Amino acid sequence: MVHRFLPLLLLALAGCSTLLPSGSTDTPAGFASFEEARAAVERIAPFRTRTSELQSMGFDTREGRNVTLVPYPDIMGRLAPYQGMPLSQLDPGVARCIQAQAACRGWVFHFERQDRKREGSFWLDFLNIRRVTNVRGWWFDALIVESEGTVLFRSSGGQARTDRVEKQFNPLGPFQPAGEGAATVLIH
Repeated sequence: MVHRFLPLLLLALAGCSTLLPSGSTDTPAGFASFEEARAAVERIAPFRTRTSELQSMGFDTREGRNVTLVPYPDIMGRLAPYQGMPLSQLDPGVARCIQAQAACRGWVFHFERQDRKREGSFWLDFLNIRRVTNVRGWWFDALIVESEGTVLFRSSGGQARTDRVEKQFNPLGPFQPAGEGAATVLIH
């Protein structure tokens, strides 16, 4: 009796894209959008904002997630175009950082939100023949440099809107990974 309903069930699932996986990437942050993160970093005033104030502004240097501590030599590699440039031609905060040397440090904060949703035929996706994934979201990075408890420099960048389509076509379907594995074995 069950075998009578199996073709109907398979037919019903054939066009059912609601069974396709979806997911998201969320880098924990206190910011709901790119614009909110950018506004927060723009409130940081070089030579006025204290390092102790950064946490309340959404940039936690001690307990924050997805924060990279940047040592002085790496800061110089990022901010000083070349060693022979006079300090007077650099941003005042970068010049002060160079003067502070090892007492200068920085942090890179990375915030990101992405939603991934697969679309298309359930069976083509399930059998690994054709997969189409829509990716939407945003990401934001901020570099904050400080010395002796005062922010000297801040810079930011990112992508306000991520909107891309990832397509994967495997003519061998579920056997494609086996073929790739066999090719690796043959090469080595």
